[in-house]
Amino acid sequence: MYSPTFSIITITYNASRWLEDTILSILNQSYPHIEYIIIDGASTDGTVDIIRKYASKISYWISEPDKGLYDAMNKGLQAATGDYVWFINAGDKLNATDIVQQIVEQIERLSELPDIIYGETSVVDENGELLGMRRLSTPEKLTWKSFRMGMLVCHQSFISKRTIAPLYDLKYRYSSDFDWCIRCMKKAETIYNTHLTLSNFLDGGLTTQQRKTSLKERYAIMSHYYGKITTSLLHLWFAVRFYYAKWIKGRV
Repeated sequence: MYSPTFSIITITYNASRWLEDTILSILNQSYPHIEYIIIDGASTDGTVDIIRKYASKISYWISEPDKGLYDAMNKGLQAATGDYVWFINAGDKLNATDIVQQIVEQIERLSELPDIIYGETSVVDENGELLGMRRLSTPEKLTWKSFRMGMLVCHQSFISKRTIAPLYDLKYRYSSDFDWCIRCMKKAETIYNTHLTLSNFLDGGLTTQQRKTSLKERYAIMSHYYGKITTSLLHLWFAVRFYYAKWIKGRV
């Protein structure tokens, strides 16, 4: 089978503390067909110096002001030319130096390249120490309806064919990735579970206000795709399950 090219895109802004580890996790991949793209939002903390250090191995990079995270991600999508697009942002890393090779070895056994490839995500702290696996369970079989239960696959472990990947909707400030994944899956004919841990996600944490805004956006997105009644009932169930788990924990 044709060996696909992966356009791996890193978005960064004033993240010099973590960026080099992210870059190296991609440049050190054993699989050769990788187009690496970095979109920087005009950083002032030395980030650009780090990018320049590896510029000869980076396919495309730019440092300029943007309108936020998802505007920068759209720039990355528009610059990409590979078969697949994969976002590994500053602070996040690929899980192993041969992880792309492992993916390719799996999909080469298929009759055609899948439209979407996904896997598991580990969570790390600011020092790169493993905190555990992501709380939400990755489904064995993923469809666009799966996200009724939340974002069951982390964006960093969600790989889409470039030809079906839309631009991010900029009306969402914190949850456009949730909407983007659903739109990708609605277009997809084949979705493939690697059963591999694909990425390490940096647990930076949102502020309380950002978290509230993000949850409101996700509720609006879920209502749009799955209906307001279904979404409301599911959120009621989420609340009951959360407080029941909290009550059980308090009794132990």
